[in-house]
Amino acid sequence: MDNRRETTRRRVLLAGKVMLPGGGVIDCTLRDRSEGGARIKVLSVIGIPDEFRLLVEATGEMVQAKVVWRRPNEIGLRVL
Repeated sequence: MDNRRETTRRRVLLAGKVMLPGGGVIDCTLRDRSEGGARIKVLSVIGIPDEFRLLVEATGEMVQAKVVWRRPNEIGLRVL
C-alpha cells in the first residue's frame, strides 16, 4: 500500500462527533490519528461535507477537518 503521509499515524479507538455546519451531529469513531490527520469510521459517508469540525469526546478537543478520501464507511481527514 502506498503511504503518502508525512507523519506516522497511531491506532486509537475514540468516540467522536462530526459537527455539521448546519448544526447536526454524526457519531463516529476515530480509528487512527497523526499530528496532521485522522481516519474515522462512520455508518455512512452520505451527508458528510468536505470540511467540518470534529469533536473528540474523551478529550473535549475540537478540530477543523478536511476530507482527503472517502470509502463507504470510512473517511481520511487532514486536520487544519
